[in-house]
Amino acid sequence: MMNRIAAAALTCLPLAALGCAPTTAQTPVASSAAAIPRAQQPAACPATGAALQVLGSGGPLAEWAGEEGRAGTSYLLWIDGMPRLLIDAGAGSYLRFAQAGGKLASLDAILLTHLHADHAGDLAGVLNSGGFETRTAPLPVVGPDSAERFPGTGEFLARLLGKDAGAFAYNGGFIDGSEGKFRLEPRDIPTGRGTAAPAGLDVSNDYSVVAHPVNHGPAPALGYVIEWNGKAVVITGDQSALSERFLADLTGAKPVILFAHHVINGAEGQPRGLHRTPAQIGELAGALAPERLVLTHNMQLSLAPLAQSLSAIGAGYRGPVTVAADRDCYAF
Repeated sequence: MMNRIAAAALTCLPLAALGCAPTTAQTPVASSAAAIPRAQQPAACPATGAALQVLGSGGPLAEWAGEEGRAGTSYLLWIDGMPRLLIDAGAGSYLRFAQAGGKLASLDAILLTHLHADHAGDLAGVLNSGGFETRTAPLPVVGPDSAERFPGTGEFLARLLGKDAGAFAYNGGFIDGSEGKFRLEPRDIPTGRGTAAPAGLDVSNDYSVVAHPVNHGPAPALGYVIEWNGKAVVITGDQSALSERFLADLTGAKPVILFAHHVINGAEGQPRGLHRTPAQIGELAGALAPERLVLTHNMQLSLAPLAQSLSAIGAGYRGPVTVAADRDCYAF
């Protein structure tokens, strides 16, 4: 799979491997309802090998369910006990990042799937906290390009942190590496409403990442494939069934895990053109043939009729399906 993904990538971004930060234990979580299938969870992400942790498993609505509720979408990649990639920083993930033991000091990059608040709303807080760490190396921030009413990733950071007119201008040192801050290195990935070519990110010698443009209506958006030691995980990001190139490029890829964003249940009256329905998630999973499918970016709207949704997914995908909760960790 490494060769296939590498061949699809047209551009590469070299990123420096950095220091390390220890992981912290996670309290084992049992399934709170028989209707919601949960993967068995370790006490903590493993100290060896690779794992992707779901920091935030929720959607765009602030909802409280169970003991902790769900933060906005966010993931943390662990390699040998070190946090190496932060993918998205949705509202509430600032706290989950701390609970998981995340540190910006050891990150190779921050990856953004798109610039909706439930995916990037806590980025300023995460960066502000990281400004108190000892990191000096630049930190790449990779995300989508611009469209009407959506700035590109570089412009987004400038509007957020710019010294002259940024919303948090007092943290403007992140823009140029001054005032005791490490410098952010933004990169905009062309998306073409899901038709642009994949872009390879040469993140380190330990693992590889490919950004795959997807269609998320008017919002420029990306999915990501992360590969370590010949094993891959796929994050769909928010995408509609119009993400035809994503499907074509990854059909038959056979990742270890497919993390699919499960926002709508497919019923009448729900928005179309932004997200895949459960049936369309099943079709995507059937084509990619992952060993397991994990549903995340969940809302009560999508979880309430879960039995029907699992049935719709099962029409296209016969493998195991589980629903993620905040801080769930998946080794691969």
